[in-house]
Amino acid sequence: MVLLIGFALLVCLLILFYRVTDAPKEPASGTASAAGSANLSGIGVAYLSNGKLFYQPDGGALRQLHSPYIQEIEDRLARSNERNAWKKNTSFEVAAYGQMKQFGEDANAIRYTSAQFDQQQSILYFLSDAGIGGLFSFNLETGVETRIVHRQNLDLSDLNLNRETGKLVCTSSSKDSITNIATLDVQGNNLRELTGGDTADSAPAWCDDDSIVYQSAGLARDKAGMIVALGHSTIQKLDLRSGKLDTVLDDPNTDFLHPRVTRTGELLFIRRPYEVPQYSSGNILLDTVLFPFRLLRAVFHYLNFFSMMYSRKPLTGASGPATQADVKAIILKGKRIDAEKALRSESMVAGVPALVPASWQLVQRSRQGDDRVLASNVASYDITPAGQILYSNGRGVFLLGDDGRSTLVLKGDLVGDIIAR
Repeated sequence: MVLLIGFALLVCLLILFYRVTDAPKEPASGTASAAGSANLSGIGVAYLSNGKLFYQPDGGALRQLHSPYIQEIEDRLARSNERNAWKKNTSFEVAAYGQMKQFGEDANAIRYTSAQFDQQQSILYFLSDAGIGGLFSFNLETGVETRIVHRQNLDLSDLNLNRETGKLVCTSSSKDSITNIATLDVQGNNLRELTGGDTADSAPAWCDDDSIVYQSAGLARDKAGMIVALGHSTIQKLDLRSGKLDTVLDDPNTDFLHPRVTRTGELLFIRRPYEVPQYSSGNILLDTVLFPFRLLRAVFHYLNFFSMMYSRKPLTGASGPATQADVKAIILKGKRIDAEKALRSESMVAGVPALVPASWQLVQRSRQGDDRVLASNVASYDITPAGQILYSNGRGVFLLGDDGRSTLVLKGDLVGDIIAR
């Protein structure tokens, strides 16, 4: 068996070497590209991608927004590295227990977790690293950044602004993986958590000034307190005045995600099948028998990943849309997505391959309780102030027309949460 595994590794390495050396030389491409094929008069759109923030203004080109705060950290890191360059490859670089000293901070660890447009030609966003988080405002015309609140152990996401009251509702995360719904004002004051319990509450949105909707899932823990599973996601409605909590949608076989309420009172949400975690002691024998084959498969996919990264060609002969290394294995809406597989097998939207399956549907529920599927292969969406719907399939952003047709707005390597202006 050892010889078989060694032979398989050798074959995979030879194939990888052939693919890499045979790779065509292509010019470097940016993280995202715009496609101005949609009529977006008066509409701006932003989206998150791998912790970065991109913005396309009305009639303008797509660009990455750079936080002056992150730039300040990068400059500080560069100065620190320059001061300590003489310590490289000397005993001064070795810390206690044989570890290598790290000089300066890592600016790449600071990520955009959420963003939201306000009414002052600015965009609000939350920046977070391992221990510190902050809410910032960035003027899109002047490029001036204002630090609203910034402190340790502050971890917010899913910002949703009530434009009438100036209050934000968001997701507040704790170190024990519990997430609660919280509110604060745009000045960063009066942070208050609205929900509690051993649950994952997230993606809140305003229904009106006195009520919100959000998604909620229970956490399953083992005897040591470690999370072993996440329950199906439901949609809850909370009355902020009375504290009354109502369950809007609940199905053990379905995840209901990212609820939003339109100006006419209709409920929008993403619906997808719930995958029940399955593992029992009866699988031990089967796992033992299949271990060598699973190991070979893991090695093959590991090498295939590098082949896709360097040559944009898979080790197999199957053809498919090109992908890049940073989207090989990604998390969208709490699910791990095999981007390489999705780009080969999933359907396209307006000519753009989807990262999520067709079972991820954008659904509209009327006041009478009737459901209508608006789009498939939906990873995220948002509603413009005018009531238009923008959605993403993970690789592009599309405008959903009144006739149900999707028009391409922009394309990107990995489009996460989108924010409509």
